[in-house]
Amino acid sequence: MAVKPESRKLIKLSGNVYVEVVKERYNSLVKRVELTCIINHIGVGTPSRREIRELLSREYGKPIENIYIREIKTEWGMGRSLVRANIYDSAERASIFEPEYIIRRDST
Repeated sequence: MAVKPESRKLIKLSGNVYVEVVKERYNSLVKRVELTCIINHIGVGTPSRREIRELLSREYGKPIENIYIREIKTEWGMGRSLVRANIYDSAERASIFEPEYIIRRDST
């Protein structure tokens, strides 16, 4: 179920960089929030996984250890990136469901 355009969440990351949550779904079986976001970063580089995790941690009130960025796809020359992220209810749930390479990649 997609979020209606007028109800999309817009979060300021820094300067002219904004994160727009275009899809937010709670998966009750896995106990996680599954997000699809668009980051508009015209004129600056793609935000790091660390920056995105810290922003989502503040916005959703969860520890950074419960948040994993699954994918960042940047459109070349557009200043826009598509991000898929998972926010778990607990770090234990994350360690069960997230692949080891995602855990290692996001912990650096």
